[in-house]
Amino acid sequence: MNTEPLLQSTFDSLQCCVLIPTYNNATTLKRVLEGVLNYTANIIVVNDGSTDHTPKVLHAYNQLQVIDLPRNKGKGNALRTGFEAAAEAGYEYAITMDSDGQHFPDDLPVFLNALEEKAPNDPELLVIGSRKMDDPSVPQKSSFGNRCSSFWYWVETGVKLQDTQCGYRLYPLRTLNRLDLFTSRFELEIEVIVKAAWAGVEVKNLPVKVLYDPEERVTHFKPFRDVARITLLNIWFVGIALFYILPRNIFRKINGGMAGKEFSDTKLPLE
Repeated sequence: MNTEPLLQSTFDSLQCCVLIPTYNNATTLKRVLEGVLNYTANIIVVNDGSTDHTPKVLHAYNQLQVIDLPRNKGKGNALRTGFEAAAEAGYEYAITMDSDGQHFPDDLPVFLNALEEKAPNDPELLVIGSRKMDDPSVPQKSSFGNRCSSFWYWVETGVKLQDTQCGYRLYPLRTLNRLDLFTSRFELEIEVIVKAAWAGVEVKNLPVKVLYDPEERVTHFKPFRDVARITLLNIWFVGIALFYILPRNIFRKINGGMAGKEFSDTKLPLE
């Protein structure tokens, strides 16, 4: 006897799915999928050219929408591919989860509740999970990196966040797919929240749990290469914020508001 997942009706009414990019995380992927399937069958998995037994794991779940990329091109590219596929499938929102087991499926209601509370005339919403970064299980380098990232995000957008790096997120797909995104690896998660804020989307944190298990967690973050990419992106964004976004917002304010703005009237970043 088939039992409907606990939150299936809510996911359907909100036109929301769960998007899981994965690369060589076969040891944790099954647990992640089983956990999410308790809540919804609206799942899209992007297999980013995995070379382990990820395809075998995915083959056991015929209720999933699986996108197999022939070779690994990075998390950012996998996310962008998933965003486009989700929109084509008729979804308005996607909740992204990592496949390494660090995110808890029982936190899915955190994002759904935020979406249900959003009034029709409110600006679009992008929610980033906020981890308890002072937890002893959180690696010190992750905590330090997050503080730096949150500082630069504030400089670039005027928005203060506690956590800018958590991959557990709710994305508004129609807005996202209109943004001019160009990065393809981990830095996309920074690019998208900066450009979303500049476009008038409300970006905020909500608390979620996190599990760092050093024995089973596999990270593909390359400290030197990926930190360099993120640093260069932030330098570029600071320049744009100072020489375009801030003058644009001042000009709009002087000229009586935000005529022609695609989103609901709200305070612009850097005002």
